[in-house]
Amino acid sequence: MTTKKISFNPELLCQKINETLKVSQTFSLSLVFFLIVVTFSCNQTTKVNGPKYSDTIITQKIPVYHFAIHPLHNPNKLMSSYQPLIDYLNEKITGAKFEMEASKDYSVFEQKYRNRGIEFLLPNPWQTLQAIKSGYNVIAMAGDPNDFKGIFIVRKDCGINKPSDLIGKKVSYPAATALAACIMPQYFLYKNGININTDIENMYVGSQESSIMNVYLKQSVVGATWPPPWRLFLKEHAQEASQLKIIWETESLINNSVMARNDVPANIIGQVQKCLLQLDQYERGRKILDQIETEKFLPASNTTYDVVATYVNKFEKDVRKIDTK
Repeated sequence: MTTKKISFNPELLCQKINETLKVSQTFSLSLVFFLIVVTFSCNQTTKVNGPKYSDTIITQKIPVYHFAIHPLHNPNKLMSSYQPLIDYLNEKITGAKFEMEASKDYSVFEQKYRNRGIEFLLPNPWQTLQAIKSGYNVIAMAGDPNDFKGIFIVRKDCGINKPSDLIGKKVSYPAATALAACIMPQYFLYKNGININTDIENMYVGSQESSIMNVYLKQSVVGATWPPPWRLFLKEHAQEASQLKIIWETESLINNSVMARNDVPANIIGQVQKCLLQLDQYERGRKILDQIETEKFLPASNTTYDVVATYVNKFEKDVRKIDTK
């Protein structure tokens, strides 16, 4: 049996061992580096391009515009009559909401536009001229111009037949600045020989209904008003109205306006104007118009009311100054 002799080379063995250790160290370092990278990546938030979503709901605030109506009626009646119109505007107009403001009397209403505290107005023609000075513009006329006239209400048993019968008597009006229900009636009396500053006692009682009721209650002999409040009084106070009658009426002039403050966005004004001018074309709109005793809204602008300025200038020259405080 032959035995093969294996030679032992210590230097070669050391070389092989060193090579093995180097490979092992390289693998270990690579493994450690890989684990560090993976761990670091797991702790980072990945940025993804594209739409970003949030659980927070962002709501855009819709501007609220206030609509003030001059005191055609007492505040409660005014609110109930005109609220359907405001509701209609809220349904039809985008990008805005509307709230109505009533005023207890003419002076309170007039102070609102002088202070520019209201965005939309429905003033009488004289107030329209004043509001133009405060930066409001006419966007429509409310009602038939022929309906804008003064009427005199008396009791059927009063014994008054002609204007001269009023000398020494009391006459009631809503306010000294009510065009159809005060200024025009006083001009009528002036043209019929009455000095309204000395021949009669003028009572400014705050509202159209109060002017009529003062006659019914015998607090005044004659009450000045205009057709829409009188028609409403006939409906709502039939028993009292049965004891009253119209004795005289003035000439017609021009009807109330709708106005917008000059800093209201044009697209909002345009939507309001369109809604008002088209109101009489729909059944619901006609019901709203019936509630506010208005036949329809008509196109109008600031210059439409120049005729009022001419009328007022003549009145102030002939009769009295109109207090603008």
